[in-house]
Amino acid sequence: MRLVVAISGASGVNLGIKFLELLPQDIQAFVVISESAKIALKYENNSAFEKLKNQENIKLFKNSDIAAPIASGSFKIDKMVIIPCSMNTLAKCAYGFADNLITRAFAVSLKEKREVLIAPREMPFSQIPLENMTKLSSLGVIISPPILGYYSNNATIDEMENFIIGKWYDSLGIENSLYKRWKEDE
Repeated sequence: MRLVVAISGASGVNLGIKFLELLPQDIQAFVVISESAKIALKYENNSAFEKLKNQENIKLFKNSDIAAPIASGSFKIDKMVIIPCSMNTLAKCAYGFADNLITRAFAVSLKEKREVLIAPREMPFSQIPLENMTKLSSLGVIISPPILGYYSNNATIDEMENFIIGKWYDSLGIENSLYKRWKEDE
């Protein structure tokens, strides 16, 4: 699988980084981290980004590089995620503004009918982002905010993050055992 992973500037950028760290090595990731995400990382976990640079299955691009291969429909990728997705990026995606590599790759994925998952990170949602999410959902985009599932009895932040990432992997068809699944006898 070839996957575009975009990390935009919202709280929760560490979830995007961890999504990549846990990604199976046989999945090739084309990664874009916005400037705002890099600022958020300084507050959340600045060292996490450095680990990504050494992973063999990851290729990094600058958000300003709109000539990158993932900006073209002829470059074959299978799926795209935006984790986390800022309200600014959400609005740009909903209204077709392709002014950076993240939004351009999104527009290309949408027109090529590729699977896209967006993880909006804001709380509470106002009417505007809810309308933007509804619009994108009607176009086939998976809207999947980082919401906890309490049945898996997560005791640590790490376990909670693994649950969320495991659910995203499930949505994308990526095999994982990152969280305790519901069993019939429970």
